[in-house]
Amino acid sequence: MTNVVIPPALGPDDLGPDTSPVAYETDGAVAYVTLNRPDYRNAQNSVMTYSLDAAFGKAVDDASVKVIVLRANGKHFSAGHDIGTPERDFNTFYPNTATLHWDHTRQDGAALDSNQRLAREIEVYMGMCRRWRDIPKPVIAQVHGACIAGGLMLAWAADFIVASDDAFFSDPVARMGIPGVEYFAHAYVLGARRAKEILFTGQRFTAAQALDWGMVNHVVPRDELQAKVDEVCAQMTEMPMQGLFLSKKAVNICEDQMGMRNAMDSVFGWHHFAHAANDADSGDSLGGMDAKSMKASAEKKG
Repeated sequence: MTNVVIPPALGPDDLGPDTSPVAYETDGAVAYVTLNRPDYRNAQNSVMTYSLDAAFGKAVDDASVKVIVLRANGKHFSAGHDIGTPERDFNTFYPNTATLHWDHTRQDGAALDSNQRLAREIEVYMGMCRRWRDIPKPVIAQVHGACIAGGLMLAWAADFIVASDDAFFSDPVARMGIPGVEYFAHAYVLGARRAKEILFTGQRFTAAQALDWGMVNHVVPRDELQAKVDEVCAQMTEMPMQGLFLSKKAVNICEDQMGMRNAMDSVFGWHHFAHAANDADSGDSLGGMDAKSMKASAEKKG
């Protein structure tokens, strides 16, 4: 087996344009946070997740930044959580950032037990997305190519989604016997019947469908994607910072009053029941699915 050295999560001053799992740059009042694991379709390992958090923190701390754009290098926005690349680092310790919880790693390299798996997903999956949803500046997800499972979580935590016409979306996690990804916003961003459709079939849906269903704000040709995002950013940067923050806060409060946060907590419990049931039945918390089979299932056209 080849040993792969996982770099430590990057702090705000370490976010380079080429070799970092997340790149950071600014242009006027806009910060561009770029997922940068193109060889692995921007699958989210821990070093990417904590580096992403550092990038968001840098943008929040910069008084000159009013709007944040989350985008990706390579052919795809994100294939979701890293469940099979050579740099998968679920056993690498990073200090908790989103939650106050116990260590969720296994220093002996063994698979996580149920307590550690629960702690990891509370911190790295649910906790981080909730933390990013509350960023006090507008966040635009600039999506192209695949946006699958954990990729949906990143996009849904943003305030706007602007997609290219070649973008496609999928949450095939029910194929694992699990009720969708951890940040379960499906019924709120898609409506109940569309949410059931994408979960029950596990098949992908197009950017045009996502626009029709109200999940994304704009769909444009791929070569016009950056220009469209910049156009939206230019409109928002004319607004006062307090107006942006309080408007975002107001809409998020309304979603929570409609039950999103409580519903998400409830579904997260069923999510971990499913992990535990899979583990009890077969010794595999993912129900026999791996990166290759998930990729194949997500790429089936509906």
